[in-house]
Amino acid sequence: MSATRAAWSASAGISERSSTACEQEFVAHTGVYHGTHITALSTGIGTDNIDIVVERLDALVNIDLEKRTPRAEHRALRIVRMGTCGALQEDIPVDSRIVSAYGVGLDNVLHYYAYENTDAENRLLNELLVRTEWPDNLPVPYVAAADKELVGILGHENTVGITITAGGFYGPQGRQLRLVPSIADLNERLTAFEHEGLRAANFEMETSALFGLGGMLGHRVCTVCTVVANRLRKEYSKDHHSAVDRMITEVLERATA
Repeated sequence: MSATRAAWSASAGISERSSTACEQEFVAHTGVYHGTHITALSTGIGTDNIDIVVERLDALVNIDLEKRTPRAEHRALRIVRMGTCGALQEDIPVDSRIVSAYGVGLDNVLHYYAYENTDAENRLLNELLVRTEWPDNLPVPYVAAADKELVGILGHENTVGITITAGGFYGPQGRQLRLVPSIADLNERLTAFEHEGLRAANFEMETSALFGLGGMLGHRVCTVCTVVANRLRKEYSKDHHSAVDRMITEVLERATA
């Protein structure tokens, strides 16, 4: 199983075996937790970094690096992104956790791969475009699903919803300093969206590419995020470090049970 911050391995009590850092400064710590081998890996911000990380994780287990050819036997990884997010629903409190059933990509990474949507992903995408009256001046989003079994394990007593993956931190998430977003009410349109019992729950910046690329490569993927801000209530976590630590412990315990 992989996570997204190297420091978490120590805070969660993992017995550390090794650590590495490549030129892009992706730091990894590998150890054992409750008898399960776990790698905690930093990815940085954005789906462009996820593109690098997922491809390289897969290469480590499914490509013979000396021969530079795919291995005959495929190995599936469990990859869980743990991070932070902003809630898009007023009733989701800060410091709580959101488990992503789907990632809606407002970025463009997956458009460059031969990804084939499932019927469920197509239904969600088509309804999103209609219900939000998707603006013509924005690229058409893409949709990718998480591993259902992991969502079931990690979603218990947490919010399970649709995660909106933004391609940037400010305008793409409706934030404004001096630059004016092109769509003034995009966040409101997303907050109002609901599909087959799931709401658009949160904004973050990695999940859509993780789900799409991980799924294409045959890995089991999921995302769990701690809510550090509620965008509607203008409420922010007063101690998000403790909340993130609780998330790490919960994910590790459930993933290794």
